[in-house]
Amino acid sequence: MRPLAQALTVAALTALAVSGSGIAAAAPAPVLDDNGAIVAPSSTQISFAHSPTGFRAGTANEHESRAGVSIVKLYLAEYVFRYGDAADHADATEMIRASNDAIANRLHAKYPQAISTTVEEFGLTDTYVPGYWGNGTTSTHDMVTYLETKKRTDPNSPVLAAMASAYGTAADGYAQNYGTALLAGVIGTKWGWSDDRSFNASASFGPDFSVGASTYGSAAQLSEHVLGAFTDGGPAAPESGYRLTECAAARWLADDPVLAVPAQQLLDGLPPAVAEAFCEG
Repeated sequence: MRPLAQALTVAALTALAVSGSGIAAAAPAPVLDDNGAIVAPSSTQISFAHSPTGFRAGTANEHESRAGVSIVKLYLAEYVFRYGDAADHADATEMIRASNDAIANRLHAKYPQAISTTVEEFGLTDTYVPGYWGNGTTSTHDMVTYLETKKRTDPNSPVLAAMASAYGTAADGYAQNYGTALLAGVIGTKWGWSDDRSFNASASFGPDFSVGASTYGSAAQLSEHVLGAFTDGGPAAPESGYRLTECAAARWLADDPVLAVPAQQLLDGLPPAVAEAFCEG
């Protein structure tokens, strides 16, 4: 039962964090040019949404349909969790957390209609997958549209929970620690990269924002361009005061080598009253 308990606990913490339950942390603020577009090199594409107000901004090229790389695994997992066999749910979670291509291959072969269904249901107008998932394309605008819709309509989503508990290293050994994940307030991230590492992308969400980015360049370049495109939105929310070891509902996660850090971060992002209700209730 431990994998199920992990998923349920992280999902509960993630849902509390994205539900807007009094969280005071401000979203990062995009740096805009005179036309209202996010400032970044032309090799890079960035999109941003502020959840409470619905404000959106992006680079002038945010609708460009670029290599979807492993970002499209989110769209595949979406279908599997909603319409697929329950026996495939654990693999869908692992596919996101580890960016596992072998699992993606199996799930896409079993559910070839998955990504196209997600595209249609979420209105992802820049996303195309003509056959094999690895040949698909998407835009940062679509990444943000998907994440904002999930946060608003399904905050308990196992997709968001998997993003919030992603591994530091992917199944192929690539580090998952760059791009939009470096912005203050991020709760969860999905990364993607080309086989030769010359193209990199990431999509992240926080309590009050979602952001996507891609670049024809290295992971370090994507990080540089993303960090240069935003300023801090304000002071971080005060910590809840609870450590995992003090929280009855999540105490057992304290010694988990994968989930301890993201679970503590989610707990720290909760207002004191919400954290008390979760931990003591």
